[in-house]
Amino acid sequence: MAVIDVHSFGFTYPRAHRPAVRDVAFSVEPGEIFGLLGPSGSGKSTTQNVLVRLLDGYEGHVAVLGRDLRAWDKSYYRRIGVAFEAPNHYLKLTARENLQLFAGLYGGDTEDPRALLERVGLEQEADKLVAAFSKGMRGRLTIARALLHRPGLLFLDEPTAGLDPVTARKIRLVIREARDSGATVFLTTHDMVTANELCDRVAFLVDGQIAALDSPRSLRLAYGKKLIRVEAVSDGTRIAREFEVDTLADDADFVGLLRSGTIETIHTLDTTLEEVFVRVTGRTLA
Repeated sequence: MAVIDVHSFGFTYPRAHRPAVRDVAFSVEPGEIFGLLGPSGSGKSTTQNVLVRLLDGYEGHVAVLGRDLRAWDKSYYRRIGVAFEAPNHYLKLTARENLQLFAGLYGGDTEDPRALLERVGLEQEADKLVAAFSKGMRGRLTIARALLHRPGLLFLDEPTAGLDPVTARKIRLVIREARDSGATVFLTTHDMVTANELCDRVAFLVDGQIAALDSPRSLRLAYGKKLIRVEAVSDGTRIAREFEVDTLADDADFVGLLRSGTIETIHTLDTTLEEVFVRVTGRTLA
């Protein structure tokens, strides 16, 4: 059974001239990291806000964790973890105190706050007031809070936004560890590097509709160009040429370079997920 099952889904804000999301369909399987990708205003946040029950009044069918979304009561929030892009913490408490407070609200067994802070790279700031945290640090604390009660389903909104490359890599590892521990992850982002590295499948959302849905690799193969780049040195001059993979055997220029003995490097030119997004949708992620 799918963890999230959505079809014929739509949502229109009051007094809006057109729907924010319309006729959307997708499912998220157990143990999957599913990415909903698109630029600002595409409908990502609206979809996620419906799924975490911050918005009601939607159209169509939405089922989460085997139950119609409208049938869930407050126990829903013991089953899911949510990390919004805009963090909301108690600024006059320390990072550790924030997590201890929320652990008390959940009751029962929770993760150790100090261990969680170490996982997201905040162990040195555990006893610092959150008011002094940067945006990136607050975002990491939000992810730690979402993991606190060991939820089976995680909703993460732009989890690597505002992070340096090293810290972003750490957060991606934390998300993989959550998945490997049995959690399902629903990820909204416009960061194609994060989506490509993390997601089992992605959906491109543009103007409230899904334009494509598949694994990142399948999308790159379907819409990318299969090219190699050859770099060679001839008479002291470095040259670079690109060739299509499918016609290499019959390409006289390529065969000539091979026989010349001047080649320094040959490597494939992989199409990025962002390039695929632009080709499929005709839109950028700005």
